[in-house]
This record gives sequence, structure tokens and C-alpha cells, in this order.
Amino acid sequence: QLQLVESGGGSVQPGRSLRLSCTTSEFSLEYYGIGWFRQAPGKEREGVSCISRSGNITSYADSVKGRFTISRDNAKNTVYLQMNSLKPEDTGVYYCAADIIFSRIRNAVVRAQMGPLEVWGQGTLVTVSS
Repeated sequence: QLQLVESGGGSVQPGRSLRLSCTTSEFSLEYYGIGWFRQAPGKEREGVSCISRSGNITSYADSVKGRFTISRDNAKNTVYLQMNSLKPEDTGVYYCAADIIFSRIRNAVVRAQMGPLEVWGQGTLVTVSS
């Protein structure tokens, strides 16, 4: 079963920044839309941001707009999530997911329509606390 690998999580104080990375050695990400999702303790998984195969379309959840930036470097087979001005409510396990059909990921992020996506990572923990 194919899998993505997330990294870059950690424990930071409110207002600080982290950059998450999502990559894999098993297949080429350039053919896939990629999304970032997070799950806080006791809550359902929610969409955070997504990016199309070429990178020309990005979307964000309202809660992170203006603070988070998604980008991708297909030459490095990696997608990034730059998280600035972190808040305690950003705490959770962050997952990346890939799907050939970008609308599946975008609907999960923008419309909270979480359906099955093709490939997931194991997650990286982000803790924002003073």
C-alpha cells in the first residue's frame, strides 16, 4: 500500500512558525493533487489546505487563511505547508493525502466533504502551547 511521509512537526509557542513537508519515495507526486488535514484530540479530521498538480490552484480552510501557505516542488517530490502565527487551536496531528482527482481533496478542504482519498501519510504532531 502506497504511503506518504510527513515531517516538520514539533512543539512551539503561540505566534511562532513551522513548516511541514510531505513526500514519498514510492511514486511521483506531480500527478496528484495534495491536501493537508489535521485532527485535534477528540475531534474529527478536518481539511486545512490543498494544492493542484501544477500548483496553480490552492485552497485553505477559513481558520488558516492568511497564516498558512501551501506549496509544492515537483522536482523534489515534496509538498510543503508553511504555518505562521500559530495558535493553540492549530494543535493536532497533521496528515497529507494524495488523490489523482483534485476535486475530491478540494471538496474535503473547502466543503468539509471528507471522502476516501487514495494515499495518506502517518501524520506529524504539531503542538502549540505557551
